[in-house]
Amino acid sequence: MSNASAPNSELTGPTRLTLKVWHPDCWTLEVTENVDAGVTAHTVYNTPEDAVKGHFTVYADRVEDIDDFVRATERSRLTDSVSELSPRHEFDNGASNVGNTTRELMVEYDPENSMTDSLLSHGFVHDAPVRVDDGWEYWPVIDTADRADLRERLDSLEAANQAEIIVTKVTSVAGAKNHVSHQLDKLSNRQREVFELACRRDYYTWPRATTTRELADELDISKTTLLEHLRKAEAKLLNQYAESTP
Repeated sequence: MSNASAPNSELTGPTRLTLKVWHPDCWTLEVTENVDAGVTAHTVYNTPEDAVKGHFTVYADRVEDIDDFVRATERSRLTDSVSELSPRHEFDNGASNVGNTTRELMVEYDPENSMTDSLLSHGFVHDAPVRVDDGWEYWPVIDTADRADLRERLDSLEAANQAEIIVTKVTSVAGAKNHVSHQLDKLSNRQREVFELACRRDYYTWPRATTTRELADELDISKTTLLEHLRKAEAKLLNQYAESTP
């Protein structure tokens, strides 16, 4: 059952939540539960075959763990195809809090096994990349519905998806923005420039309003260089979604 506490009565305006989610028939949950690697889900593209292709960054401490993740994803009964978009990237020592190597994947799978549409139908708008680690998804969302019925909507969301949902963080949108500003201090000047441009161009909205190629062209850098800066920035910012008492 959900562990959703009512948001603080002093919060005003829209509320940002981090939802810790488990649900059945999800390839990322099954793979991360059995492999020593995590994954960040960036965006999803619809295909003409009524499937979806998702863009993911896999992260781990060792290249071998990344290889295990890719093999497990390829073998999963819940995936249709797996493509590697880039070779692994090695992070600078001490620069990342999510591992020392990453790899970009495009994975095709059945959209019915995703929580995205169900979250939207219950008033929760996907707000940032989703982290998946140790068999749990961490969804940063903005609650666009009535705060008074939050628990009821979460219970309904659980029942509709046979899911388990725990609220790990509740903040006002304004408060969350201030927290992000503090987290941005961890970024290098170039990482901050790339990340802030991506935010301004609605790279993290749904559906995505720009592409990595367009961002790279605007900054006059290669797509590979942009992705490296962006993924390092995202890695450093991931801990803003770590669990805390709501």
